[in-house]
Amino acid sequence: MYRFFIVEDDPAIAGILKQQLESWGHEAYVAENLSDIMPEFVKYDPQIALLDIMLPFYNGYHWCSRIRAVSNVPVVFISSASDNMNIVMAMNMGGDDFISKPFDSGVLMAKLEAILRRSYGMGGKPAVMEHNGAVLNLSDGSLSVDGNRIDLTKNEMKILQILMENKGKIVSRDTLMTKLWQSDSYVEENTLTVNVNRLRRKLDDAGLNGYIKTKVGSGYIIE
Repeated sequence: MYRFFIVEDDPAIAGILKQQLESWGHEAYVAENLSDIMPEFVKYDPQIALLDIMLPFYNGYHWCSRIRAVSNVPVVFISSASDNMNIVMAMNMGGDDFISKPFDSGVLMAKLEAILRRSYGMGGKPAVMEHNGAVLNLSDGSLSVDGNRIDLTKNEMKILQILMENKGKIVSRDTLMTKLWQSDSYVEENTLTVNVNRLRRKLDDAGLNGYIKTKVGSGYIIE
């Protein structure tokens, strides 16, 4: 069973897609706020996205680029604008396939199942975490803020992941050091400080000032 994220402004077509996917044992969610689908995308954490091209506010190409900034889940365009120029544009923007409307339900499901096999045949899904404007992609170690990608080191990613998993709670320095360096070898506390400060600078540069707070004598917290 996979989670599908549907971006379609025609309620009838969206309903058909959702019903068809659920009849095959999958989960499906239809985006409600087409002026900004990203909060719903991150919250639902889908394993595949289906996008129409002609949408109100912003077209499917825009949303594909926004999704690609935070996730590498398969993106499939489903549109009646199936001329060669749109198909090429869809692929160049990061789409994995293009299915023309009107579509045959059997052919549609066969194509989607094939994409899922190619993408997840070895198991595992890209994991995405979000909190207060920061979107962390655990599959490639990147951070995205307002659609802008920021590369993190392995330790920076782990620190942010641990703090996001414990948002609203203080995480002690000892806990962070144990999770970061799971070995019996001695690691200087200053090494953690250097990593946290470097991560803070990247967050500050992205406009997230004060995202990680220090609790003197206790540890760190994101609220």
